[in-house]
Amino acid sequence: MTKTPPPEWAPHAAVWIGYPSHPELWQDDLDEAREEVTAFARAVHADGRGEQVLLVAADDEAASDARTRAPFAEVVVEPFGDIWLRDTAPIVAGDGSARDFGFNGWGGKYDLEGDDDIGARLARARGLDRVACDWILEGGAIDGDGTGLVVTTEQCLLNPNRNARLSQAEIEHRLAEDLGLTRVLWLGNGLLNDHTDGHVDNLARFVGPNRLAVPHAGENDPNWLVYQDAVRRAHDAGVEVVEIPSPGRVLRDEEVVPASYMNFYIGNVAVVVPIYGSEQDDAGVAAIRALFPDREVVGLRADAILTGGGSFHCISQQIPA
Repeated sequence: MTKTPPPEWAPHAAVWIGYPSHPELWQDDLDEAREEVTAFARAVHADGRGEQVLLVAADDEAASDARTRAPFAEVVVEPFGDIWLRDTAPIVAGDGSARDFGFNGWGGKYDLEGDDDIGARLARARGLDRVACDWILEGGAIDGDGTGLVVTTEQCLLNPNRNARLSQAEIEHRLAEDLGLTRVLWLGNGLLNDHTDGHVDNLARFVGPNRLAVPHAGENDPNWLVYQDAVRRAHDAGVEVVEIPSPGRVLRDEEVVPASYMNFYIGNVAVVVPIYGSEQDDAGVAAIRALFPDREVVGLRADAILTGGGSFHCISQQIPA
């Protein structure tokens, strides 16, 4: 059986979703963030037609709150620093093993207790065979199409704050050895003010074999040159590109935030797209709906989650069937 992780649109047995648990991190946004996470989980569960939802809470208070708001979900209590399980939970490979990578707080920016070993604990609780991989890799830094093709950004994977001693060729070798990813599409930078140093799941996502969705925007968008460069590199690599509207310039407290429709999650029956109150929201959701005619595609507000730095894809990690 291949190591290559199935694409996100392949069937899932379940999904881990991080539940906001620390009032000191979320402050006034805690209740709204919990509501947004619950709405996302409900859409993925789809009244039992979707996949099993495993809400991961860091303590008993958060677990109790999660059970009240989301009685349809199974609540898993495991201490963690923050909810970005795309980056800290294991990546489940095609052979069913949990590939558990090193984590250093997104290049040493956020050293939060529990984030460095939550992947091992979730794998053990699920009964998965854990395979430790001795280098830094966050799940949001890569996206694959299931054939061995993976997309990433130079800004993140070649950043010296992750794996300073590894060359580009060595990183490509490790992607192949640990995850069966044998063809790498290197994009350049990620979104402006993205504290993950340019995670690709905010920039470009595979929506089919060799088919990549990338935002499209006018010159008033702070990331328009980033999008153009991504499209050029994908075309040069022989990858089909589908352009999706960008939410444009989204501000919080007068600062540009990395809002992106690309942070959608592909579930068994639903694709959930984050929206932000932009005039492009309807067009963005409609464009993604056209890519998944066999699924229910819904847009849900993710403003409070975004105050923590990410959205629906960032807080989730699927467990393939």
